[in-house]
Amino acid sequence: MNELSLHPQGEPKKRPESGCRALVPAEGPVAVDTFGGRIHVEWDPTAAVTPLGQLPFFTDYLQVSGLFDPWVQECPVRWTSPNAPRKRDVLGTAVLSILCGHQRYAHISALRGDTINAPLLGMEKVASEDSVRATLLKIDEAEGVAWLQHHLLPITEPLLGEPWILDTDVTVKAIYGHQEGAVLGYNPHKPGRPSHTYHTYFIANLRLVLDVEVQAGNQSHSKYSAPGLWELLGRIGRPVGLPSSAVIATGARRPIWRAVSRRGCPTCSSSA
Repeated sequence: MNELSLHPQGEPKKRPESGCRALVPAEGPVAVDTFGGRIHVEWDPTAAVTPLGQLPFFTDYLQVSGLFDPWVQECPVRWTSPNAPRKRDVLGTAVLSILCGHQRYAHISALRGDTINAPLLGMEKVASEDSVRATLLKIDEAEGVAWLQHHLLPITEPLLGEPWILDTDVTVKAIYGHQEGAVLGYNPHKPGRPSHTYHTYFIANLRLVLDVEVQAGNQSHSKYSAPGLWELLGRIGRPVGLPSSAVIATGARRPIWRAVSRRGCPTCSSSA
């Protein structure tokens, strides 16, 4: 009886030694290729951690992969004024703002003093928040969606040759203020508050997003996800063996169906 314990022991304070080692900064400068040329990044363990420190490595990814230049060149925005900002400056500012975790146009002002990361993206200067907002307003919605989808698919397409699971999820985001599509709907966290619904299609386990649709707050049902889901499947290759008017077999909580894509790999799809 003395060996019995009513309360299980917690995790040991000192874990056993294993072959895994914590990530440590590389010794000496690290060469990084950017749009402004090759630079060398050196870690300073005594300096404060900021979200801008990792941007040179993401810039290296954009430069080596060749994704950024075509994305900028094919942007469907058109200017007629000779005083208009450069397309690369505006889109590059938006990219830097997103990578820094900004959620509002006003947060872009925090980048105005950054004289390092902007040249690394081949930008002449950081655009103002008004320039970014006005530029995005000039883009036609249909052209803008087609432009983004065209450049998003090649990033994930190489992974679709392996067996994968397509999952969908609807997220309700409460809206404060007056925004397009912000209406009353299903909102368990903020009842009575207008909201948007984010219909997300992603590769399960990897959590790799394939597409996101922002819809009104009263369109949280799965039937509003279906048109975007079938349109996505049409872009990546219509599944073999399913007619265009295929009926989704719905279970108690999650509609689930199986198919085989054009690439010959089994594809399991599920909707939350």
